[in-house]
Amino acid sequence: MKINSLLKIGIASALALSATFLASAEVVVIVHPSNAAALDGTTIKRIYLGKSTTYSTGNEAIVINQVPDSTSRQAFDSEVLGRSTSQISAYWSKQVFTGKGIPPKEVQDDSAVISLISNNKDAIGYVDKTAVTGAVKVVPVN
Repeated sequence: MKINSLLKIGIASALALSATFLASAEVVVIVHPSNAAALDGTTIKRIYLGKSTTYSTGNEAIVINQVPDSTSRQAFDSEVLGRSTSQISAYWSKQVFTGKGIPPKEVQDDSAVISLISNNKDAIGYVDKTAVTGAVKVVPVN
């Protein structure tokens, strides 16, 4: 009986710790340093939902997403898009099924996002704030 109780406490503690970690993830939107487009939270949301495909400069926005189980992705979907990752996945499934859109390219992690953006002036993505390097520019999401 004691082992079951300890196991339950351990599982509950691990879940609480992972939820706390997820809630504490602070993501930032990043672009190539030469990207001079005017971006705000509404524009970023429209770009990530496929409702807008270009920047204010007229250049095509190349949208980079992270895989659904990424902590950065879950924080971005919640904090910036205002939906859960499963809701965003369902949204894109519907868009694809109805022929209205193609979801953003997915990469594995923050470093892959930084690598792609640092090599493409029209790419936009997000990473954990602690992952930012001088190779990218942080865009305020107000």
